[in-house]
Amino acid sequence: MIENYNLFLLICGIAFLFGALFPIAFKKTPVSLPMIQVVIGMIVGYFWVTLTFLDPVENGVIIEKLTEFVVIVSLVSAGIKIDTPLTWRLWRPTARLLLITMPIGIFSMAVLGYYAFGLTMGAAILLGAVLAPTDPVLASSIQVGPPNTGGEDTPRFALTSEAGLNDGLAFPFVYLAIKIAEAFSEGKDVTNELLWSWFTHDVLWKIGAGVVVGVIVGKAMAKLVFSKYSKETTISQGYMVIALTLVAYGLAEFVHSYGFIAVFVAAFAFRRSEHEHAYHEKLHDFAEQSEGLLMTLVLVTFGIFLGQGLQSGVELTWRVYIVSFAFLLFIRPIGGFIALSGLKLPRTEKYAISALGIRGIGTLYYLSYALNQGFFGEEDALKLWIVCSIVILISIFIHGLSANRLLKMTPNKPR
Repeated sequence: MIENYNLFLLICGIAFLFGALFPIAFKKTPVSLPMIQVVIGMIVGYFWVTLTFLDPVENGVIIEKLTEFVVIVSLVSAGIKIDTPLTWRLWRPTARLLLITMPIGIFSMAVLGYYAFGLTMGAAILLGAVLAPTDPVLASSIQVGPPNTGGEDTPRFALTSEAGLNDGLAFPFVYLAIKIAEAFSEGKDVTNELLWSWFTHDVLWKIGAGVVVGVIVGKAMAKLVFSKYSKETTISQGYMVIALTLVAYGLAEFVHSYGFIAVFVAAFAFRRSEHEHAYHEKLHDFAEQSEGLLMTLVLVTFGIFLGQGLQSGVELTWRVYIVSFAFLLFIRPIGGFIALSGLKLPRTEKYAISALGIRGIGTLYYLSYALNQGFFGEEDALKLWIVCSIVILISIFIHGLSANRLLKMTPNKPR
């Protein structure tokens, strides 16, 4: 890759140019920016035969660290843009998506992974865990608008808040998969002691501590910014966004909790402090720009990986496509409808929320993180990368083509 570095920079520059011109050049087309960026990468990967093959297993650490940073920046952007206050009535759709829809997705994909692809128990649970969360990065185009831009309709708010929280809430199941794979690799059984340890530490402690860290960091930084500069602040929004992101994430990981949860909660807690202040708009603009640049880099690289796979003749069985379409077109929408049943929402809103569960960069992070622990076999790892890559690719195109149309069907009224 190093010997082709300059050419790779040129390709990324072209992709960034598409990103800059997209709102003008593709305004009246149904395509999305991620679709274009992935296609650019696929074309390059397929025809650039001298490029070193991007093996996701061998480059797992690089993938993990790059996607990790993209996700946490995206979580800050999502938390800052939410105008809706924290009340049970307004956040009830989000709670149902997290507590009902996500477990349905995890269980369904784990079963399909075990029986359709012959994955081991740990790998099957991992497949469900990495594909269940709605991606905060690729879902940014269907989220609520910038801060203080008016009332937020239910579909966009539900998708924004779900994407902000479910990345962290999927982590316990990733750890469950890792613990099971570790036990099997050591010739041990899955015991009640292992499950109790997982529940108390990976579920209760890590989630609770992540929320507490997020609240403390968000409120503390808001007090630092707004107490002295209540009317106007000259503090750089760039420094502030990165500080909020890294302090919340670093502190949460230091106390062995979930950094993703802490980052989103910190951004939301910061947002609720002086929530009408214009400074939030500056923070959001910087975070959104940073998120877009990082997303472009990841999607082009992801496309190159897919193009190289096609060029090298990687075999994809019909089961991969059937399961991928089944998950995106049936399992997620049905799980969403089940979760939202009983709520007084228009049917079109329920359908839009249920159908637009975009999968993307968060999946790449979770998968690389789990595989980097070294407890999953090479055969399972290859199957997981193939299935997840196809699901993400299909999601980018299905949701990219349908998102605006689905959202236009909803009443689009502030709550």
